[in-house]
Amino acid sequence: MHFNGFYSFFQLVCVLLRSIYTLDTHFSMQEKIIILDFGSQTTQLIGRRIRELSIYCEIVPYNKFPEGDDSVKGVILSGSPFSVYDENAFKVDLSRIRGKYPILGICYGAQYIAYTGGGKVEPAGSREYGRAHLAKLDTDNTLFKGITPGTQVWMSHGDTITAVPEGFRTIASTDKVAIAAYQIADERVWGVQFHPEVYHTEQGTQMIKNFVVDVCGCRQDWNAASFIETTVAQLKEQLGNDKVVLGLSGGVDSSVAAVLLNRAIGRNLTCIFVDHGMLRKDEFKNVLHDYECLGLNVIGVDASAKFFGELAGVTDPERKRKIIGKGFIDVFDEEAHKLHDVKWLAQGTIYPDCIESLSITGTVIKSHHNVGGLPEKMNLKLCEPLRLLFKDEVRRVGRELGMPEHLIGRHPFPGPGLAVRILGDITPEKVQVLQEADHIFIQGLRDWNLYDQVWQAGVILLPVQSVGVMGDERTYERAVALRAVTSTDAMTADWAHLPYEFLAKVSNDIINKVKGVNRVTYDISSKPPSTIEWE
Repeated sequence: MHFNGFYSFFQLVCVLLRSIYTLDTHFSMQEKIIILDFGSQTTQLIGRRIRELSIYCEIVPYNKFPEGDDSVKGVILSGSPFSVYDENAFKVDLSRIRGKYPILGICYGAQYIAYTGGGKVEPAGSREYGRAHLAKLDTDNTLFKGITPGTQVWMSHGDTITAVPEGFRTIASTDKVAIAAYQIADERVWGVQFHPEVYHTEQGTQMIKNFVVDVCGCRQDWNAASFIETTVAQLKEQLGNDKVVLGLSGGVDSSVAAVLLNRAIGRNLTCIFVDHGMLRKDEFKNVLHDYECLGLNVIGVDASAKFFGELAGVTDPERKRKIIGKGFIDVFDEEAHKLHDVKWLAQGTIYPDCIESLSITGTVIKSHHNVGGLPEKMNLKLCEPLRLLFKDEVRRVGRELGMPEHLIGRHPFPGPGLAVRILGDITPEKVQVLQEADHIFIQGLRDWNLYDQVWQAGVILLPVQSVGVMGDERTYERAVALRAVTSTDAMTADWAHLPYEFLAKVSNDIINKVKGVNRVTYDISSKPPSTIEWE
């Protein structure tokens, strides 16, 4: 999981203390599509595609359907890593939803509907991954309205439906999959063995729209403006005249959460921005200035000496993270206790944080993020106004709130800051070297109008030295690596194909202007198998 800003450590605290699927009351009557999650890696993409259609949806575990929620307009069953006939496969009683809501099963979901209805699902002769084309297509069927025969779809399954139950009608095939899609006669139930949510299914969004709009009857009125209006009203009701404290990181999530809360409760919100000494060059000063211009009540704390002392001699990246995480808790707690009558801790938790932090059974799957204890220690209730939004939706809300673009469009930045971009031990001198090199790289991206084409960029200080020549003298100085990637959600990423002329200019500037660096490299590895950050 990618975390935007240092305070994502805190964003995870509340995730570990309450179910990710408990809904805020102000969304209870917002019409919605429910996605039952059977564990597919692309479940989030289904949600994103629906949200992009300006329709609200929620992802819930396969066994946590919200009974009695009159706002549910339709149900989608996701894919799964299991086979439907596996002993440990996730199973749900479809009689609770079938006949009550329109249903679309995707991959495992389609196979499960067919299998539990008496059909056959068997291992495919060869595992089917990649592009396929709908050679036979019932274009009169509502699900395929406006879909072109022969359109490309994306397959990703090892099993296939070999026989459908009585009353099931095949509405699409490929050259290898006889039953690529079906509908149950006289029911609003469909199944597709391909993935309409992925990019490579060329008309997948149209198929999803056909289901959620034409079949389910959803209004396309979920947008940033309506979210702000509803959320501000709910926050006023929820918080009343209580005082709230929020940890700011300088990242988009915590910043948007702060501005949204400020609109709702004004000076009852106090924001704390801690400098651990490993921010980008001049970031502490610049971010504080930005927040003050936004009218936020902000306390800036320079705790760099504390963090450098505790990190002295530490080289293991996990230890770095834990030291910084605990150090931040200590500083934040100390500052928060100086305030009076604070009752709430606000956080910029967003939807992917919640979904990816817990499995579909509600079990923590990333225990190293469980820093725990802060809300109990501080005796605060938790407020997360963005926890139902994806990253792109958070940015749209920020723009609707009138926030400056340089805050909204900021690249993600690791919580521990430059500490995880310095391989080896941390010293103030190393941080200064990296800050200067990083500043040249990031400013160069802006000057060349490349910044917005890149998802994330930064410089890594390598724990090696190399021989160089400057003037007529031999040098033996540090090497740095430039890292820039393109991505849509940070789950996968490709190295950014930046212009050679730009890379040459940045390399030359770093070597000439940053004392102690005589070699610049460019990281051309993608995720997977590499990660975006080096540590």
